[in-house]
Amino acid sequence: MSKQPVKFATLPGQEKALLLFLIGVAVVVRLYKLWQPTSVVFDEVHFGGFATKYIKGRYFMDVHPPLAKLLITLAGFLAGFNGDFDFKDIGMDYLEPGVPYVAMRLLPAILGVLVIPICYMTLRAYGCQTSTASLGAALLIFDNALATQSRFILLDSPLIFFTALTVYAWANFQNQSGFDGNWFYYLFLTGLGLGATVSVKWVGLFTIAWVGVHTLSNLWDLLEDLTVTPAKYARHFAYRALFLIGVPAVFYMAMFAIHFVCLVNPGDGDGFMSSEFQATLNNKRMADVPADVAYGSHISLRHLNTQGGYLHSHDHLYPGGSKQQQVTLYPHKDDNNVWRIENATTEENVDYRAAAPIYLEDGSVIKLKHVATHRRLHSHDIRPPVTEAEWQQEVSAYGYEEFAGDANDFFRVEIVESKSKKGLARERVRTIETKFKLVHVLSGCSLFSHKVKLPSWAFEQQEVTCAKQGTLPNSIWYIEHNEHPMLGADAEKVNYERFGFFRKFFELQAVMWTTNAGLTASHTWDSRPSSWPVLRRGINFWNTEHKQVYLIGNPVVWWASSAVVAVFLAFKVVTIVRWQRGYNDYAREGVQQFNRVGLLVAGWALHYFPFFLMKRQLFLHHYLPALYFAVLALCVALDTVATRIVRVKLVSQAFNVALLAGTVYLYVMLSPLAYGDKWTRDKCENARLRPHWDFDCNSFYATYPEYDATTLVPNANVSVPADAAASAEIVVDAGTPAAHDEL
Repeated sequence: MSKQPVKFATLPGQEKALLLFLIGVAVVVRLYKLWQPTSVVFDEVHFGGFATKYIKGRYFMDVHPPLAKLLITLAGFLAGFNGDFDFKDIGMDYLEPGVPYVAMRLLPAILGVLVIPICYMTLRAYGCQTSTASLGAALLIFDNALATQSRFILLDSPLIFFTALTVYAWANFQNQSGFDGNWFYYLFLTGLGLGATVSVKWVGLFTIAWVGVHTLSNLWDLLEDLTVTPAKYARHFAYRALFLIGVPAVFYMAMFAIHFVCLVNPGDGDGFMSSEFQATLNNKRMADVPADVAYGSHISLRHLNTQGGYLHSHDHLYPGGSKQQQVTLYPHKDDNNVWRIENATTEENVDYRAAAPIYLEDGSVIKLKHVATHRRLHSHDIRPPVTEAEWQQEVSAYGYEEFAGDANDFFRVEIVESKSKKGLARERVRTIETKFKLVHVLSGCSLFSHKVKLPSWAFEQQEVTCAKQGTLPNSIWYIEHNEHPMLGADAEKVNYERFGFFRKFFELQAVMWTTNAGLTASHTWDSRPSSWPVLRRGINFWNTEHKQVYLIGNPVVWWASSAVVAVFLAFKVVTIVRWQRGYNDYAREGVQQFNRVGLLVAGWALHYFPFFLMKRQLFLHHYLPALYFAVLALCVALDTVATRIVRVKLVSQAFNVALLAGTVYLYVMLSPLAYGDKWTRDKCENARLRPHWDFDCNSFYATYPEYDATTLVPNANVSVPADAAASAEIVVDAGTPAAHDEL
């Protein structure tokens, strides 16, 4: 039977007043001292930095979809941010350059506030009493982790908001009769919420899975309803597919379309993409070049694998090995990428303009002369500078302008037909179209590169070696740029294939997936999923000026919600076993009502257990979507117990008040860690409820008066103790861009 959807406009007057009061409390909690700290905090390094790149149009690569980053950028842009601040390091001051960081933090803070009324109305849609719905909203308001996460330029607050919006829409959809106006509205809103959630982080896929599992269950249940004709069943299936698959997919792709429109210039992320993708960016769009390659051509050689760097040399020597000139792989266009193709059997200084061009063919033996330094590509039986494998040897540039070279300069061209374009490109070398190996004639090794970086003496460019057992993709090259004096304006020209939106979209998804899976290095503040429900440890966000921001949840909220999940799982096991033994517990009204918790526990499980399959870096904040479902499950369970089992209103209300009082007490006790406020060492130690909570109490002063004896650092407007003004410690542990975060 259809129920009236729960929305603010339909609430009674007193309930509206209650909800407005809860929203007001949330505003105070989420926006209190939003300007503090006045410097970059934790992953603001990344997500603030991405706003800079959006405004400048510089292409970047991140493992997360773009929606939340676009919203943060929009907030900064409307507040006057011009993109000149790079958010490079934790602790960088916002005030001196005048960054509108408060406006950028305001977006996740407002979304954090909006989660509160959505949670309230979701619980009401699940049939909870006003008191229980208020309790659920209050638990979220006073959870320290949610409060902390919503105060900074981070993605988790938008993620929780869109997850909550999806759950709210789905709960209302489940209460509507088929094919009426509200049914279509909330089905569409659910699809929109799914699209937005997965467009913030790929964790939204777990929300899609939750809705998907419930949808399949609904469709299965419809099969037993004999009043539902096959035609009507087909309509149910089609509309659900349209709104729950089509709408999210279109929304998700639309966010990437905006992403591509904004990022039109080369940036530090274009090296992750294919050459064809890079060619769509300004300043990397290549003019048509001659297709045929001949002796005497000036070329740039590009590696097919490892994001397509260029074969590069520069006037610096290896500090060890042969101590000859370095040869590397370099990701950017540069004059030091240019080589001249010479015939290995001819003398030096041949004038290739004196006769018709001789094209480069499969099996041709060539020398490659570095145009800028006049040294030739060279290899010999010396270990590479970094790699210690016996099957690899050093590649260098050797010789001088009048020197004819030696046999170690000879490389044989071997066309890889399976990688080359069909037709003429498989018979002779053609620009872009032909993929080939360069095999060292004397040793039989192939010119090779991989993701190994050289030290600072080679500017951390990629190592190039000659490999006798190298994998095929790492030994394949092609020519991107080609000039020859005898190939004039009338010569056949080629260029990269034009990349449309869908090719760019699918390539970026593959790169995001690969990069995400590759974030396996350990991190100081990472943790494993088994520790999250019991709140074993948190994350240090910021630590300076004898203050600290440390992400930690409210133990009452986390432990109570985890306990309810455990109780429900035990309840299901017992009832299933009893059902198998012939007891019909499901006929009892209380058991049926308590079973409502199952849908929310399923949401918790789908947002929690997949993390056990991941080997990459994980952090406490990855548990927040699962926490939201657990809090909803806690409230539905308490409401069921109060209305169907205990039925003594005073008892249930007393329990709710005690739960809320404990939550508020611990929120206040731990709040200095959320707001980066003044605290003392003794209070800090007293708040350490678990030995694994590794916030640094020694970073705080012993007494509050010591904070008052501060001096202002000139031009920074940041309070620093007078005895430490010149040496305030800043904890910088940001890692590399996009290395902290995840799905």
